[in-house]
Amino acid sequence: MSRGTTNDRPPAPHAADSHDMIRVHGARENNLKDVSVEIPKRRLTVFTGVSGSGKSSLVFDTVAAESQRLINETYSAFVQGFMPATARPDVDVLDGLTTVIAVDQQRMGGDPRSTVGTATDANAMLRILFSRLGDPHIGSPKAYSFNVASISGAGAVTLERGGQTVKERRAFSVTGGMCPRCEGRGTVTDLDLGRLYDDTKSLNEGALTIPGYKPGGWNHRLYSESGLVDPDKPIRSYTKKQLADFLHREPVRMKIAGINMTYEGLIPRLRKSMLAKDKEAMQPHIREFVERAVTFTTCPDCEGTRLSAGARSSKIKGISIADACAMQISDLAKWVSGLDEPSVAPLLATLRHTLDSFVEIGLGYLSLDRAAGTLSGGEAQRVKMIRHLGSALTDVTYVFDEPTTGLHPHDIERMNGLLLRLRDKGNTVLVVEHKPEVIAIADHIVDLGPGAGAAGGTVCFEGGVEGLRASGTVTGRHFDDRAALKGAPRVPSGALEIRGASAHNLRGVDVDVPLGVLTVVTGVAGSGKSSLIHGSVPASAGVVSVDQTPIRGSRRSNPATYTGLLEPIRKAFAKANGVKPALFSANSEGACPTCNGAGVVYTDLAMMAGVATTCEDCEGKRFDASVLEYRLGGRDISEVLEMPVAEAEEFFGAGEARTPAAHRILERLVDVGLGYLTLGQPLTTLSGGERQRLKLATHMGEKGGIYVLDEPTAGLHLADVEHLLGLLDRLVDSGKSVIVIEHHQAVMAHADWIIDLGPGAGHDGGRIVFEGTPAELVAARSTLTGEHLAAYVGA
Repeated sequence: MSRGTTNDRPPAPHAADSHDMIRVHGARENNLKDVSVEIPKRRLTVFTGVSGSGKSSLVFDTVAAESQRLINETYSAFVQGFMPATARPDVDVLDGLTTVIAVDQQRMGGDPRSTVGTATDANAMLRILFSRLGDPHIGSPKAYSFNVASISGAGAVTLERGGQTVKERRAFSVTGGMCPRCEGRGTVTDLDLGRLYDDTKSLNEGALTIPGYKPGGWNHRLYSESGLVDPDKPIRSYTKKQLADFLHREPVRMKIAGINMTYEGLIPRLRKSMLAKDKEAMQPHIREFVERAVTFTTCPDCEGTRLSAGARSSKIKGISIADACAMQISDLAKWVSGLDEPSVAPLLATLRHTLDSFVEIGLGYLSLDRAAGTLSGGEAQRVKMIRHLGSALTDVTYVFDEPTTGLHPHDIERMNGLLLRLRDKGNTVLVVEHKPEVIAIADHIVDLGPGAGAAGGTVCFEGGVEGLRASGTVTGRHFDDRAALKGAPRVPSGALEIRGASAHNLRGVDVDVPLGVLTVVTGVAGSGKSSLIHGSVPASAGVVSVDQTPIRGSRRSNPATYTGLLEPIRKAFAKANGVKPALFSANSEGACPTCNGAGVVYTDLAMMAGVATTCEDCEGKRFDASVLEYRLGGRDISEVLEMPVAEAEEFFGAGEARTPAAHRILERLVDVGLGYLTLGQPLTTLSGGERQRLKLATHMGEKGGIYVLDEPTAGLHLADVEHLLGLLDRLVDSGKSVIVIEHHQAVMAHADWIIDLGPGAGHDGGRIVFEGTPAELVAARSTLTGEHLAAYVGA
């Protein structure tokens, strides 16, 4: 007789299955105001809201940061000592976290030897492949690496053997693939000596024109007090030996002013200190000097491939590793698919998968030898995604920061498919995004706001797409917004002629870019838009270019210092109080002596997270108490830096504090929709969209008749795009010519003239496929852009 019960109740769920939410309670990072949300696991959740509403603070600075911190704590104290120590986010409860893989938009490595291939391990696999199948065989995978130099040596070594000391002669050699001429960089640099010094002057007369080499400084004293040259003699009068010592001397130790220093010729010293660094990471004045004094030319020995003659001589089916890396990745994937060699079958399978992932994610137009530093933010993010596609990991949390940045509407459909695939494998996918196409596929939406900065930081809506539409939030109201096609386009006042443009993948493009109107250059990612405009518009045409390079700034940098606003404010305070302007800088004489003007005192705790405590002497105001006694319009300098931009615009616009120079800059900041930022807010706390607009406001003050904007809608909410369109109209109406490289359909619809490149990416693009008004593009529907724009405007 069965012992089973007659009770048909389903079995109770397992306790382990009850943890299906990531719970966040009381989050206060940056501008978040005690935010509490429950994020469903194994679902796609999109975080939206106006730029600066707190999306990244919640997703990256709270959820992702705490997951990373907890994982780091599992390592030994020794290992943690080598890792960045981060403090616990300012949140009451974080429960249900899983391992987070964050894929952000940080630009990829600035190292000149970093390429798409080295960043994704595709190069490593190709090197192994050529070391096994290459003919002639030249050595191990190192022999195909442009990061490994060939070295050899010989000498006596002393060994202990059988209780006796024995001397033996040993020789060794390492065969590397690095080109000896350019050292794996692909380019060689030549210095224009006339830009380094004025040979009619002596060193003491200030002959050196290099930044940081002024008379009296240590860089200058190294040469003037070396004893190798006469500091009072004009450089053109040096003997051959003196000039060689001055320019090319090998490093040698010597005493200068009683201090042991290493003397080195001027040219090798500059090569190490300036030319070995990434140009984009340099300070502006040093970058300007390098661009003026240095000519970068393709290495004549390796023809830009970075590889030695031996590495280039070894081939598989007539293709060398240099040829393979130079191929468009979509073509390389086909070539690898045609290789059939059982001895390396697992390697070929993995390499095929990696290359197919490039094509699938819309980056098939790149080549593996493309320098990583030249990728846009959107391209860099998608390259980082490559290693996660096809990963066997499940039940992890993937966090994406606007993965559609830089993508044409046609490519966004493909990106949506990838996000859904990651979710369907059992992963939690969190996406910070503004595009309605991505919001529409979400399982769950968290809308932050209602405003930006201090006016944001609260959850306005949680739920599904239909609920968002009916919610009445800023995102909900603008979700179905569609810009109408411009009825009466402006008439051009002239044209900028571009003839025979052939940079990168452009195919001898001839085009007339109309002036005095709003021109939008569009096309799928990789079709040649940036190459056409940035590479062909002459600098002499009075061009103000606002590209996608990120704003760099420390925690001491803020909107007032970045825009140059602090300079007229300091002068106004100094004039009103009869003292020096330097007193009103927290980085100069006015700094609080206890915290050196940082406002906080940092205590380093080695592998534990450092502690930052508000400075007790200045109470976080950053200035010395005596400086705060000086006032302008009834406010001290710390109170001025705590003002929002909109309030400061009124303050410096009239009355006792009237300062026209400061007022002009503040007007531009209000114009780009940053009226809510405080003047002294650290740049490190600004969102990507806020930084983009801060940069735009700064460039708007430059003198120039043509403005070139590269994807200005990146990081902007649907509501902010309206403000941007108004700003572009005001620029054109004031007599400027505005050229916008853009994918956003609202900007295309608003244009006076559209130039569409394509039809595809890489070698499938590089041609003009349409020129005309938005209405003509929609009517023709002859291109991918035309089809998507027609669908957008409902034509």
